[in-house]
Amino acid sequence: MAPTRWPPPPLLLLLLFQFAAATATPEDASGPPPSPTPWPERFHAVLFTNLTNYSVASTGPPLRITDLYYDWPRRRNLNLVRHQLSADPLYDVEWNNGTSFYFDSSTCRVERFPVGVLPPWWLSGGGAEYMGRGVTGGIECHVWGKAGFIVYYEEASTGRPVRWNFIDVTGIEQFVMSFEPGVALENDAQWQAPARCFPDDDDDDEKEEQGKGNDHVASSSEEAVWDGLEAGIRLLRNLAGAAATS
Repeated sequence: MAPTRWPPPPLLLLLLFQFAAATATPEDASGPPPSPTPWPERFHAVLFTNLTNYSVASTGPPLRITDLYYDWPRRRNLNLVRHQLSADPLYDVEWNNGTSFYFDSSTCRVERFPVGVLPPWWLSGGGAEYMGRGVTGGIECHVWGKAGFIVYYEEASTGRPVRWNFIDVTGIEQFVMSFEPGVALENDAQWQAPARCFPDDDDDDEKEEQGKGNDHVASSSEEAVWDGLEAGIRLLRNLAGAAATS
């Protein structure tokens, strides 16, 4: 019988956050701290995630590569998740009305969240605590903390995202392996959830409601987006640990 692995206790989580702060070198106090670089409105990134030591984070295999397609003008986000040695990728399609579809070749799960796609200014718009400079993977970075549980690393010379850690019971760490601003996934078929994601009885109504909701949130003000931003950052954490249902 495999030994039980318990989530990290709160004290350990606090120590991890303090360690991240301690390893970041403060900037010159005589000048203002740098501001985080907003995300491009469209980009493609390849992310590496290792959940080997964090069974609480996901029910799926712990090692994964994710192709992230971020498309703010169309208020949508796609994570194409490939688990180790799996030929069946998991699609995680997120819309700005708070609906997310997780599907592979045979299953589908629909989740609804209180907020939609994170805006490009989710970090730069305020509330981020500058923790100084640090080195991760040999890359010199600016480091910020946000909302008490995420630590974000940005390459100091270019502003590109490098890594983000979740300082909570999941302990998720994601590493940006490549980052391509302006790259979009234009094939709409890749964004469309399959028919099995919609109950037969209300298939048409559900699809129509999905479109209406996405248009409504997409046209809302920045203030309305910010009302749920903290929940949105938590959504980012949930998506990082997403796994296909059996």
